[in-house]
Amino acid sequence: MLENKNQNRTSLSELGEFGLIEHLTKHFNLSHTSTIKAVGDDAAVLQTSDKQTLITTDLLVEGVHFDLSYMPLKHLGYKAVMVNLSDVYAMNGNAEQITVSIAVSNRFPLEALEELYAGIQLACETYKVDLIGGDTTSSTKGMLISVTAIGKAAKEDVVYRNGAKETDLIVVTGDIGAAYLGLQVLEREKQVFQVNPNNQPDLDSYTYIIERQLKPEARKDIPALLKELEVKPTAMIDISDGLSSEVMHICTQSKVGCKIYEDKIPLDPQVIATSEEFNMDSTMIALSGGEDYELLFTVPIADFDKIKGNPNFTVIGHITAQQQGMNLVTRANQEIALQAQGWNAL
Repeated sequence: MLENKNQNRTSLSELGEFGLIEHLTKHFNLSHTSTIKAVGDDAAVLQTSDKQTLITTDLLVEGVHFDLSYMPLKHLGYKAVMVNLSDVYAMNGNAEQITVSIAVSNRFPLEALEELYAGIQLACETYKVDLIGGDTTSSTKGMLISVTAIGKAAKEDVVYRNGAKETDLIVVTGDIGAAYLGLQVLEREKQVFQVNPNNQPDLDSYTYIIERQLKPEARKDIPALLKELEVKPTAMIDISDGLSSEVMHICTQSKVGCKIYEDKIPLDPQVIATSEEFNMDSTMIALSGGEDYELLFTVPIADFDKIKGNPNFTVIGHITAQQQGMNLVTRANQEIALQAQGWNAL
């Protein structure tokens, strides 16, 4: 887990906008020859190639997407990058550059932004992406972070959401539901702390689910693994808004239906145990929770032998004709229509 160790305070007005940008980005190194010019001019300069360029942007707003009472700034910087890289990997591409823009109120000193950018830098180093620019401005509403990720993929490798076909298998990476439950634990401990500030939470039994909320990892490994296995998904999306919403996006755009099998949904034991503790249904958490940043994709049934037994993948269902609808098959073998109850920021 990342830690915040810096308690000193320096007013941002001492540096000015350009001085602040230079200060926060001076330790970033470049990993790609396609990055001709990064931070420090009117625009970044990238060398174009024969590949297709992928661009995605997300905006994170304090009080809507994150709560700084339990989200350390270093973790927040890291997560803000992951949210965007995940979208590039969901296109079956490789992320190469990011831009970061922030708006902050005067309650944030320089040291707070250093922590935020330390998390951004760790993400850049870990995932081999270049920070190439951005903007900073003031805010009256706390902190806002906007990250844009730029990636590349060969034209023949790009995967959209609209290519799923009848009989395709529906596959998910990793396990799901943990990030949402991690948030529930953190929210509970925040309420306890507000009642009794002397109370020290014991979070040892929630380590995995809290880390999945505070420091998620994007699945950079999956496009490369699929290429190695000679599997090209027919459709793919990242799981940011809950499994149900993402499956429905693919089905709607592909004009197909689906069957998802409840007993096939991959759940970590900590998810099952914490669901019981909170008296929540683990299946509903997986379907509606969100923020897992795993990948959901469809593959032709002929590719089953290539992915079966791989610990990264779980087949959770299959694509059906559109008129059959989008359904969850319960453990009792009943079919229930899927509902998009995932995260909606608006």
